[in-house]
Amino acid sequence: MAEVFQGSFTQQEPIPEEAIEAAVRVMRHGRLHRYNTRPDETAETALLETEFAAQTGAPYALAVASGGYALGCALRALGVGPGDSVLTNGFTLAPVPGAIAALGARPVFVETTEHLVIDLQDLRRKIESSGARVLLLSHMRGHLCDMDALIALCDAARVRVVEDCAHTMGATWRGTPSGRHGAFGCYSTQTYKHVNSGEGGLLIGSDPQLMARAVLLSGSYMLYERHLAAPPPGAFEDLRLQVPNVSGRMDNLRAAILRPQLRALPQNIARWNLLHDIVQSALAQVEGLALIHPLEGAEPVRSSFQFRLPDHAPAQIRDLLGRCAARGVELKWFGEDRPTGFTSRHDSWRYAAPQALPRTDRILAGLIDMRLPLSFTGDDAALIARIIAQEVRRVRQVPGTRGPRAGQERREGYN
Repeated sequence: MAEVFQGSFTQQEPIPEEAIEAAVRVMRHGRLHRYNTRPDETAETALLETEFAAQTGAPYALAVASGGYALGCALRALGVGPGDSVLTNGFTLAPVPGAIAALGARPVFVETTEHLVIDLQDLRRKIESSGARVLLLSHMRGHLCDMDALIALCDAARVRVVEDCAHTMGATWRGTPSGRHGAFGCYSTQTYKHVNSGEGGLLIGSDPQLMARAVLLSGSYMLYERHLAAPPPGAFEDLRLQVPNVSGRMDNLRAAILRPQLRALPQNIARWNLLHDIVQSALAQVEGLALIHPLEGAEPVRSSFQFRLPDHAPAQIRDLLGRCAARGVELKWFGEDRPTGFTSRHDSWRYAAPQALPRTDRILAGLIDMRLPLSFTGDDAALIARIIAQEVRRVRQVPGTRGPRAGQERREGYN
């Protein structure tokens, strides 16, 4: 009888007891708003910012309402506005181009390599052809590009970089934390990210003027001196009456939940990476399945697992997903013609002009994605990998599913 996985791919670990106790303390005193504090009290939100700045080595940090808000706040602080071109990855999730389009700006998509990172050669071409002066760089699914080469390229072209670190909190490139290379690093604390407050976000930076703009944008009500991880008051003087309030503050309840989780992040990263290694080892010799390896210098957080099926026809991939689902293994496919859950593609985002990305399309056509929540055990990971390996081998032998390989047919514009 075939093995079946009985667990859930969307069930996170419980919130730690220390975080629950901290949240209850906030609820008991009722001062949830970050600026509603007693004279002798430091807000949980201000403490979270200080601790996250120290953890990343950043001079400044700001806690906000969501990862998407962090992206939009960073772009606004850099002066992005209606009609501006902003570069971003062709392979990312919808909130990234959405943050650009929400400002009335125009997303300019850059091709993707087989390592699932931004194509630096295409980036160079798109910088020249678009005239864009900002890159919203998505470390999609935790895959880090050559950050040294990217920053050198962008610095030479006078392009400012905003790092979308929703999937790389705790990751490093050659020892430097993800988020520390660009003008801003933006993080998410949504349930499926590396720390969990349901929704929430964090923003880091080292430029005092840019971070002062971000603090004012978030809705500081001239109370910026209560931000312990913000620039000194002098950085706000010329801006305080000029920068609009686009309120997106984090509250003390979510900050209280997050602080203990941040302290546990290094141990949790080791657990994620172990789960990933178990799955990867089991799939390493499966014919027709291509693994994704990090670039030398990258130390990612492997909280999800991706692999490619470059020689499989779409019918085979659909068959595989159905077979795995019947055995309890939930896989997502970025090659579907229509958005399914979070797996939308650049040609699904109708708020962005259609753009030809043939290399990205070929890669996404065979790209499979899987969450690795910490509620999984090592035995769970091994079972999931066995099921995937068995079904990949089986589906390649099913008659009548052969056809054009995934990505062989070039998509033009929207489907």
